[in-house]
Amino acid sequence: MDKVIIKDLLVRGIIGVNDWERKRAQDILINVTLFTDTRRAGETDSIVDCVNYSTMSKRLQAHAESAERLTVEALANDLAKLCLEDKAVQRVILRVEKPGAVRFAKSVGVEIERSRDE
Repeated sequence: MDKVIIKDLLVRGIIGVNDWERKRAQDILINVTLFTDTRRAGETDSIVDCVNYSTMSKRLQAHAESAERLTVEALANDLAKLCLEDKAVQRVILRVEKPGAVRFAKSVGVEIERSRDE
């Protein structure tokens, strides 16, 4: 299976369980691997036959910035579902991180894997 990769998509949104986290947008880092078949796109050289990473990035950003989830687990699950709405995406590995959320750690987060047949 081929992969479309969106690396280090930085968005700002409300996420967290503490009172102060519910008042101010924080950085959220998103990494996505979309599993798809790119053979037709490779032959036709047409965006119509591709998983459009620009459109997908905008959808992920819009949701992450408006969802106001408490946990990175919930946000990651939301975003994975969005990815699988694209009929060409068969499986997704998605990581959501909160940079600087824990002292002495560059970032903390979760990575999930979801597929169309689950």
